[in-house]
Formats: sequence, C-alpha cells, structure tokens
Amino acid sequence: MPAHLIRELDRLRRRLLSLGTRVEAAIAKSVMAMVRRDGRLAEEVVEADEEIDRMEVEVEEECLKLLALYQPVAGDLRFIVAALKINNDLERMGDLAVNIAKGAARLAARERVEVPADLGAMAAKTRSMVKRSLDALVNADLALAQKVCADDDEVDAFRHSLRARMQAAIADAPEQSESILTLFMAVGHLERIADIATNIAEDVIYTVEGKIIRHGGSV
Repeated sequence: MPAHLIRELDRLRRRLLSLGTRVEAAIAKSVMAMVRRDGRLAEEVVEADEEIDRMEVEVEEECLKLLALYQPVAGDLRFIVAALKINNDLERMGDLAVNIAKGAARLAARERVEVPADLGAMAAKTRSMVKRSLDALVNADLALAQKVCADDDEVDAFRHSLRARMQAAIADAPEQSESILTLFMAVGHLERIADIATNIAEDVIYTVEGKIIRHGGSV
C-alpha cells in the first residue's frame, strides 16, 4: 500500500471519529435538555447541527478524492465505501438529535411532565452503541461490532416498555397527552439512532470480513 494512502486513510479515520464525537455530544445534550427542560441547551444542539453538516460534506469529499486518486482495492476499498455510508449515517443521527432538542424546547414551554428514568437509561445505551460502533471502525474490531449489533435488542426493549408506560400515562392524565407524546417521539428518535449505530457496526463487519449481514443475510 502506498505510504500516501496509509496517511490519508488514517486521516479519514480521525475525521470520522471527530464527527462521531460531535454527534455523540449532540445526542447527550438533546436528552439532557429534555430531562432538565432546558430550552437554551436545546437551542445549542440545533445551532451545532450546521457544523455537523459541514463536517459530513468534508468527509464525503475526502472519500471521493481517495477513490479517484488511489483506486484502492480489497480492504482499503471496503473501508472507504463503508466510510461514505457511515458518514451519511452520522449526519442522520445529528438530525435526529436536533429533533429531540426541538421536542425538548417545546416541553420547556409547557407545564412540567414527568420524564421516565428509563428514558435516560435508553439514551445512555444508545450513546454507548454509537461510540462503540465508531471504536469498532477505527480499530477494525469485529467482536465489538458484533456486540453493538446484539445491544440493539436492549434498546428495542426500552422502547416497548416506555411506550406502554406512556400510553398508561396519557390515560391517567389526558391533559398532558401532548407533552407525553413529545417524550415518546424522543424515544422513537433514540431507537432510530440505535438502529443506525447497528448499521455502522454491520458496515464494520463488512469492512473486516467482506460479508454483508444486513437483513439477516450474508454474502
């Protein structure tokens, strides 16, 4: 492998990790804004999304440049293709964090409603999946990627449990239904973020093993 390509691939890994770190922070802040009813913190998440979008474009341009200049093959080609997909996935996660933050801003302007403790636990698990999926990519860690895929079931279980509790809460306090539905939308956004983290982990498995495992299949 040319030395220039080695350096460029390392640079691409660092850029992806930097973008992922910003996305993780956006997720954490958006949930914190919801729990604390902090409209200002929610606004910070919305404002920071412009930087995430800018970084996403830069990473995409870097991937396309590497494909054009070096015409990589085998594992290097798989990594760059995976990086293109993961880059887009991270931008989508950032958008979902913005959606949670906007919901938090709406909650901050309404009468206080109880935020289930499990929402924080679900958010923590989701953030962990995001971080570990990126760690798996940077370190080509197949076992860690497989663990991220397995953890998606736990996030799904959180969603089902929270859905049942929020349905009961609406029945008990219909006057708070709008706020409770806003909370449940946040739950749905977190589940989607976890799904995307799982997609990233699946792309890591593809990068390392050359196997496509989406939809339960393998190639």
